[in-house]
Amino acid sequence: AHFVVGRYVLNSAVAQGIPTLATNHFMPENLFSHAHVPAFLQGLARTWAYRDLARVFGRADIVTAPTPRAVQLLHDSGFPERALPVSCGIDISRYQREVTHNDRPTALFVGRLDEEKRVDEFLRALARVPAAVGEIVGDGTCRAEWEKLAHDLNITDRVRFHGFVSEDELLDAYARCDLFVMPGVAELQSLATMEAMAAGKPVIAANAMALPHLVHSGRNGWLFEPGDVNQLTQRLHTLVHDAPLRARMGAASSEIISHHALATTLERFEELYARAMGRTAPVVALAA
Repeated sequence: AHFVVGRYVLNSAVAQGIPTLATNHFMPENLFSHAHVPAFLQGLARTWAYRDLARVFGRADIVTAPTPRAVQLLHDSGFPERALPVSCGIDISRYQREVTHNDRPTALFVGRLDEEKRVDEFLRALARVPAAVGEIVGDGTCRAEWEKLAHDLNITDRVRFHGFVSEDELLDAYARCDLFVMPGVAELQSLATMEAMAAGKPVIAANAMALPHLVHSGRNGWLFEPGDVNQLTQRLHTLVHDAPLRARMGAASSEIISHHALATTLERFEELYARAMGRTAPVVALAA
């Protein structure tokens, strides 16, 4: 992030004449719940944070963000229109494993259990689809609240909160699930969604921020409007009850994520490093 380490490193590099490349994965919304910023101050805090980011990253020779939407967000927030999209990339082969599935279709969420992830919407939809079970991997400030919600919805026998898990357990969770749900509204790319796609899973995601770059509605899953639990329930119900559709959409996820292979991302960054140093290198196509 640009607050401490990034600020110091960039200032030091510029002072020494060292070429620099900065990558932004910061969104103020991801900090509001941790910092307990009151709602009435969040607009002001967001403006200040982006202005500060522009001051710091403005000193870098090259600036990237993980998706075209993330780049547009930087530009809309006042950063000069020179940022470039470069996918985070993913080692796809790591997520391709076989495990025994649950007895009933399983919908998985992976991520921080914080306000902007909106896991409560997932739980409310799951309560209306009795044929499905849910698995939730991760921890955060809202875990206790959402565990209570699961109890109030009378679905504790169909949803499991795993908390933090080992890397091997995470890979098993992706392999074991039948579909992935990402209701978050502050995703600059969503590594968890990419990981589920690498595992060949269909995705139901909020139509927010950069998620539409990964989820092509009707092809490898569906988008739903944030807050529309009825729409999320309909999409969940359809996938839970249609195994052939899950297979087709899962295959589409595998095809889409192939354009985000880690090797492509590394090649792209090498080209940008060379550009920053005034050298030439083969240009690699950007992932959308």
